[in-house]
Amino acid sequence: MTDRKVRVRFAPSPTGPLHMGGVRTALFNYLFAKKHGGDFILRIEDTDQTRYVPRAEDYIIESLNWCGLNPVEGPGIGGEFGPYRQSERKAMYKDYANQLIESGWAYYAFDTTDEIDVLRKNAEANKETFSYGIASRENLNNSLKLSAEEVTQKIEEGDNYVIRFKMPADEDVTEVDIIRGSVTFNTTKSLDDKVLFKSDGMPTYHLANVVDDHLMNISHVIRGEEWLPSMPLHILLYRAFGWEETKPQFAHLPLILKPVGKGKLSKRDGDKLGFPVFPLEWKDPQSGDVSKGYREEGYFPEAFINMLALLGWNPGTEEEFFSITDLTEIFSLERVVKSGSRFDPEKAKWFNKHYFQEKSVEELAELFKMVLAEKGVDSSGEKTTAVVTEIKERCEFVSELWEQSSYFYEAPKEYDAQTVKKRWKEDTPSKLSEIVLMFAAVEEWKSDSIKEAFSTFMNEKEWGFGMIMNPLRLSLVGGNMGPDLFVICEILGKEQTIQRINSAIKVINN
Repeated sequence: MTDRKVRVRFAPSPTGPLHMGGVRTALFNYLFAKKHGGDFILRIEDTDQTRYVPRAEDYIIESLNWCGLNPVEGPGIGGEFGPYRQSERKAMYKDYANQLIESGWAYYAFDTTDEIDVLRKNAEANKETFSYGIASRENLNNSLKLSAEEVTQKIEEGDNYVIRFKMPADEDVTEVDIIRGSVTFNTTKSLDDKVLFKSDGMPTYHLANVVDDHLMNISHVIRGEEWLPSMPLHILLYRAFGWEETKPQFAHLPLILKPVGKGKLSKRDGDKLGFPVFPLEWKDPQSGDVSKGYREEGYFPEAFINMLALLGWNPGTEEEFFSITDLTEIFSLERVVKSGSRFDPEKAKWFNKHYFQEKSVEELAELFKMVLAEKGVDSSGEKTTAVVTEIKERCEFVSELWEQSSYFYEAPKEYDAQTVKKRWKEDTPSKLSEIVLMFAAVEEWKSDSIKEAFSTFMNEKEWGFGMIMNPLRLSLVGGNMGPDLFVICEILGKEQTIQRINSAIKVINN
């Protein structure tokens, strides 16, 4: 670390929903900024207008808000380095591209897409790979070959052109990556002349990214491993502009890998194995297809963030549960691993269960009331809190509260056939009818009082408890499930308890 103020940016492209890998990149940027008292900035990199997807930017912002990763500068927030959409900064990039041409670091290229396709196919026919760069550029349709007059004429006549970076020949570009250590690329062996400015008047990622990072005083570029091959070009761009003294430090994060097999985690993996890969549900504006989101699947944002933090970062201890505050205090890029980190959907559920159980009964009851409201079920009074108290330990998600407790709100319409066959005897109806009379006489309808009255009655009758307990539970909940039987009776209330027993006698006997 230097004395320079830490300023980091999360710079997604609005070309679709934000992948969980993108959220992790935002998280690591956020944590690094907070750890060092710096600024976390959101910048929308929308230079590729052909791939722009409506609502994608809103989705990105909503996702960050849900995760609690709130930028201090960005679209809709403002800041002294705005605007924060590259499309709104369009006018400035041409000047920087021209500056590179004047200094000899870039050149005009007039080759058409068709012409380049022919060159590429010819190379493939010879089992070679075409690269627009050091070996080929002097023979192509560009300002390195054409005279100044020819170049001026083409531009004045409106010929389409791009501006390409002029890669220096046979130079080793070395940079220290905070995560990966010293990394070296040879310009002749591995780098081509990338397009910096397109014929539509928009810069490419490479030019806009470097210019904006410089103008926004970005101190550290923390991004995914897939951008590592771009680093030498960006280093050379800083040199070409004379910005080497203020260029940021780089850190390239490892990939998030598929749960099974090789390669990077993709939407296809989620579709195949039934788990989300996006923070929020996404509806494709063209196809109408809906992709699952962690929020809509019932995950808590703190569980999602905790899970993501441990995909590629190691705290150095056995501890696995960290709040965002904890992470801010202990996070460091030096503890981010180089190799890919395998995603485990079951571990994601495990994290959610932990945070679910950490929540108070009152918090969960409020969340459960929203589920009940959607189902048109009355959730007023103390009943919902009592229900949650009894079933909380059995659940990982708020949605499971309904699965584990629906019988508290809806009387059974069917009864488990296996339990009926095994537990419902010929004399069960008559015995349950006597239980109903006994229950009707219980004055204080509390679980302890109900249990005491039931035990006294059973002992007087000399009936086996198992003979009655199982049919009684079946009558109340429709199967062999649920918490303590007398707690169920208390929560249902005397009238509902008696009504359900009578209903079971009638339905099962018929």
